[in-house]
Amino acid sequence: MILSAPALAQAPAADAAAADAAAAEAEQGLGEIVVTATRSAQSIQKVPISMQALGAEKLQERQVKGLSDFAALLPSVSFEGIGPGRNTAFFRGIVPAGGAYASVGYYLDDMPITGTEVPDIHAYDLERVEALSGPQGTLYGAGSLAGTIRLITNKPKLDKFEFGYDVEANKYGKGDFGGQLESYINVPLAPTLAVRAMGYYRRDGGYIDNTPNNGTFNDGSSSTLTLGDNNPNTSYTLDNSDIAKDDYNTIREFGGRFQLLWQPTEGWDITPEITAQKQVARGYFGYDPRVGDLEVHDYDQTKNDDRWYQAALSIHGHIGDWDIVSATGYFKRRTRTLNDYTYYTVTYDGFGPGYESYLQFFDNCTGSGASQQCQMINPTQYYHADTHRNKFTQELRISTPKDWPFDVTVGGFYQRQKNELNTSYAIRGLDTITGYTATGGGDVAGGLIGVPAMYGITYDDDGNPVFDTSDVINPNGNPLGTMILGTQAVKGDAFYYVEQDQLYHDKAIFAEGHYNITPTLKLTGGIRYFWTDYKVRGFAGVAGSAAGVGCTTPLPDDERLTCVNTNPNAADGTGRYKEDGETHKVALDWQFQPDKMVYFNYSTGFRPGGFNRPLRIRSLGKIVNVAPFKSETLTNFEVGVKTTWNNIFRFNAAVYYEKWNNIQYGVVVSGAQGAGMTGNAGKAEVKGIEYDADLRLGKVTISTSGAFNDAKLKGDFCNFALNTETESIAQLSSCTLGEFVEGSSPPTPQVAAANGTRLPRQPRFKGTTSIRYDTDLGDYAAYIQGAALYQTGATQDLNVESNELLGNTKGFVSFDFSGGIKKDNWSVTLFLQNAFDKRGQLTRNTFCSIDFCANSSRTFTIKPQFFGIRFGQKF
Repeated sequence: MILSAPALAQAPAADAAAADAAAAEAEQGLGEIVVTATRSAQSIQKVPISMQALGAEKLQERQVKGLSDFAALLPSVSFEGIGPGRNTAFFRGIVPAGGAYASVGYYLDDMPITGTEVPDIHAYDLERVEALSGPQGTLYGAGSLAGTIRLITNKPKLDKFEFGYDVEANKYGKGDFGGQLESYINVPLAPTLAVRAMGYYRRDGGYIDNTPNNGTFNDGSSSTLTLGDNNPNTSYTLDNSDIAKDDYNTIREFGGRFQLLWQPTEGWDITPEITAQKQVARGYFGYDPRVGDLEVHDYDQTKNDDRWYQAALSIHGHIGDWDIVSATGYFKRRTRTLNDYTYYTVTYDGFGPGYESYLQFFDNCTGSGASQQCQMINPTQYYHADTHRNKFTQELRISTPKDWPFDVTVGGFYQRQKNELNTSYAIRGLDTITGYTATGGGDVAGGLIGVPAMYGITYDDDGNPVFDTSDVINPNGNPLGTMILGTQAVKGDAFYYVEQDQLYHDKAIFAEGHYNITPTLKLTGGIRYFWTDYKVRGFAGVAGSAAGVGCTTPLPDDERLTCVNTNPNAADGTGRYKEDGETHKVALDWQFQPDKMVYFNYSTGFRPGGFNRPLRIRSLGKIVNVAPFKSETLTNFEVGVKTTWNNIFRFNAAVYYEKWNNIQYGVVVSGAQGAGMTGNAGKAEVKGIEYDADLRLGKVTISTSGAFNDAKLKGDFCNFALNTETESIAQLSSCTLGEFVEGSSPPTPQVAAANGTRLPRQPRFKGTTSIRYDTDLGDYAAYIQGAALYQTGATQDLNVESNELLGNTKGFVSFDFSGGIKKDNWSVTLFLQNAFDKRGQLTRNTFCSIDFCANSSRTFTIKPQFFGIRFGQKF
């Protein structure tokens, strides 16, 4: 539960008397925790699923600011990503590495913001955070295959004025200073009308140093690139001194929320609200241990500008004795991203001779015609993207009267989401170059670099490049020239470009009911039937990909979707996928004492499949088909207990077994120029235990929680490969451990992962324990608290060879301390996180395919030492 007294997560109703009574109870023992996980308010101890709740006080005590902070306090939750707004959460080791849908539902109140790389919602003026483990498909749909995270905001109150603010100054141990200002206000405007608003500004100082590379890579070797040939006259030395900077991964963000509560008549609440946030995060939030502690070598800017808003309208009322809830939402998000992508250029350079056309580009010319001489430009790649997401959601729920012998909630759900992707893997100035070196031109005998070519280049029987005098490509060129006039830019300065419109429709009807077999034995059942469809239309590839479908490059800058290669087999070029199905649950709970319960829960979840675009195979010089990937399912069997003892000790635990079928897994296929697809890897199983406990002994409160997960593959995961006979890419029908796919280059093992391989990114054990002491110092209420976070190591990729290249993360223990005093309406808190400055490793990521970029991988850790002071007042 991780909610220590006197922290209290109150019910969302504006019942001040009940809240005061619960607060008084909390002074004597453990307070009740009220949640709305099952779409109705009830004690967490009565909900027959494994879940945890972080209350407002706990969020503040542990300095929770966003997803990565509260995920650290939830033992069943892990996450991966490269920084704020670019992280994705997982539950119980269910870590998909492909597919179009997320595996975890992410909600702000009743509205889903579900997706991969979810926004980093600022945690302030929240009532609580709920984490629901296991499939939640019946009530929460396709995005909740493995679990659901809900952020519940404080609601407007009709009966009192509230105002508060908090000011914080902080610093990373060896890093930079930061701080934040937060405030909220609640104003009753009339007996039936109230407003509540929240606003904040935050600046985080950085702690990663982008250090000068001084002419070397992270392994000490020279950073001079040979540029795809063996010619000593063609080279480029990487130098990042112009952008080297200490503490370069800063965060600046601001945002707010406005809510209105109107009760037009008794029993009806109408609550419109809007939440908006802008966050600008610079730099990578991982480091390269080969460079140094919390150090990297970046050669270009990295920045994520993430802005979004969510408008919602909640209507809760009664028609007769029937309870009705309508939840309408519109979510709009735009992210503009810059990334250093130099290591992809380094990868091309490492392929050796024959890659000149990927690395040698020319401009700043003198002369003309055959005597023209051009200068080489910086060939390093960078990434820039402009992504738009728009989502409309409508849900309607109707519940039976309270005096019926059973209760049932039925509902309908509709969601429409449109994503617009504009992504460039680019080289600065590529769109304005004069030309580029022909393949083989760097090593052709007598060749002149940066001089227009008259002839094409071919290879002799010994594999040496030679001028092909029968192939005149430019009559005005130089017979010894090697530069092809024109540019390889696809659009703008993009060498590889992705421009797509994605459209998702999700519809569902659902029902969940409860029946008391006896006064202490309750049966719960639920079912959801869904329909989902997905369309994608656009372009992805290099200039050759565009030429393959008859497009002339560069594509026009002022128009989108002028070239489409998503699905050449469809008349309109659109890739389509649709399916329907059902998910269900059955639970039985026995309240064998008023404060003790045992339960069994069987539930299923799903994640829809999708369309794979055809891929261009360099060796074939053509596009080949890729089969769609199938939906994946998760089946959960769970037995748990929820107990409270004399209102001073609370212990909850669950044992579960989960079966995961048709795992969706992203694959970079050999020969596809780094392009990927999603396939179904096979089956896996997870066996685990979750627990949480709170003990209050007078002024001392001890809280602990943890999760053990044994997640592994069930059966061999056969690799994906090109079938040259059918000219398609698919999973091997059979595979043998130790054997390679015939004809693959580089060699591709038939078995990507053998039976029993651990699922990646999830530690076997993760937990947290805190000890808090509350006391009075004269007129002041005071507390001190110590907390430990601990977890074991984790693998990083399901593919065994890829994981060996990346390496496992190591287990760690870190300690946090805090203390504060409070008097009347003000409080002061001092905090120290990761007190001993441990490098607790969470994940490792690469810039490109692990096979090629493992040596430049980044390790993402918990925050380094972080300390500060916080002052707040409430009126």
